[in-house]
Amino acid sequence: MSISDLFESGIQKSNIIHFAAITNIAAIDGEINPKEEILLRKFAIKLDIDKAHYEEVIKNPSKYPMSALHHKEERLEHIYDLFKMIYADHEINEPEAKLIYKYALGMGCSDASAKEVIAKSIKFFEGQISFKDYQYLIKNN
Repeated sequence: MSISDLFESGIQKSNIIHFAAITNIAAIDGEINPKEEILLRKFAIKLDIDKAHYEEVIKNPSKYPMSALHHKEERLEHIYDLFKMIYADHEINEPEAKLIYKYALGMGCSDASAKEVIAKSIKFFEGQISFKDYQYLIKNN
């Protein structure tokens, strides 16, 4: 196996773990609704998740543990993706808030940082914003 194969395998594993987190967020309230399913399919394409992995993750997303991310920008992008799924139904409920907090900690955010990013994200996700706008607002507010 070449070094590039190992690197790709690591990226793919990371993408599957991230996709599982997004799927857990979608399923936290019991059932994945049609809007969430459409968004999951878009994330599967974005993250290069093949059909077999997609079906495996959908069946049991909690089997993929969250892993720490070393780069702040990568954590922020993952949190942004999770918020996009949460707001597929235009609101955040208590189980979703608790789960995203748990994920933020699992990704490597400190307690204070996780609470701050989540509080700001809730405010920002009241409307539709791009990732670049989101990133700017989080860093500069």
